[in-house]
Formats: sequence, C-alpha cells, structure tokens
Amino acid sequence: MSREVNPDIVWHQHAVDQAARAEQKRQQPVLLWFTGLSGAGKSTLAGALERALYSEGFHTYLLDGDNVRHGLCKDLGFSQADRDENLRRVGEVARLMVDAGLVVLSAFISPTREERDRIRALFPAGQFIEVHVSTPLAVCEERDPKGLYQKARQGEIANFTGISAPYEEPLNAELTIDTSRGDLGSQVQALLHYLTALGILKK
Repeated sequence: MSREVNPDIVWHQHAVDQAARAEQKRQQPVLLWFTGLSGAGKSTLAGALERALYSEGFHTYLLDGDNVRHGLCKDLGFSQADRDENLRRVGEVARLMVDAGLVVLSAFISPTREERDRIRALFPAGQFIEVHVSTPLAVCEERDPKGLYQKARQGEIANFTGISAPYEEPLNAELTIDTSRGDLGSQVQALLHYLTALGILKK
C-alpha cells in the first residue's frame, strides 16, 4: 500500500551524485530484474553474472528473494499484501543502490506485470532491465530444488505461483533466457554482451 510522503520530509541532494559515483566505478548504474517461476534458475543466473562482473572489476550487489526475508523483510508473511510490500521494499533498496553507482541484480518471482512495472517506474529509462527467465514449468517442477512444487501439488502451500496462482509473463522484457537451453556460461556471456553493447560496462 502506497503512502504519501510527509511534506516536512525533504530529499537532500548530496554533493556527490550518481553520475560521479558511476564515473568512479567506470560503469553505468542499472538494475537487472530477473523474473520467472520458482526453480527457473533466476538466482543461479544472477549469481553467475555477478561473479563474472566482479572478476572484471565491476561493482555489483545481488538482491535475492530468500535473503531479503532474513532481514529487511523478515517481518512479512506471504499474503498478497505482504508480498507486494516485500517487492516495494526491494525496489526502493535497489533504487538507492543504483544511486550509489552499482550494477544491481535482483532475483524475484515477481509474478505480476503490475508489480514489475511499478518497480520499473522508479527508474529513468534504460536503468531497469527486465530479464525473463522463461524456463518451462515442467522443467522447474522437475528441478524443484526446495521441494516446493511437491508441497504445492499436495495442497500444503496455497497460492503457489505456476500451480495455484498465475504467473504473468513479461510482454516486453529486455532479455529472455530459458535456462533449460544451452549452458550457464553461454547465458552469462549473452548478458555481458548485452550490457557492454548498451555501454553499461566500460572496459
């Protein structure tokens, strides 16, 4: 649920801005938003990309769905309202990290277009890159790394995306990657090539 900002709270413009931080890091700050079903390979792909970027000297941070629920969002459950708030917080944290000049990678199911578009709207054009990890449901279910699909099929988990709750595929994702096709190395190279072509990474 959105709240109006108190008019007595004023954004302070610091002397060191995003452009200066980005220049120091020789990169263009950006948010890569990995979306897809549970088990699609979002965290694996984002993690591999981060390792590749780090090895080349770029400055990154990876926000992962499970990790943020250990701290930032540990007070939230899995009702629709709490899931919306979870993503709202992540979007705002990502915006601060991008302002710090980082290449931010976020791996979240984020099943609806509305919530993804809401986060996209926090960023100027070109700073939000939606990566649809389009791995088919059957493959995700076969992997089932956490045993969640089995529990969902048995009715132990309600409103599980892809089984008892819908997943709305992106209509205009900047990139689409099916992790059941090809290998992780080539998928990471495709991401690096895309970021380099856009001028986000400066050699």
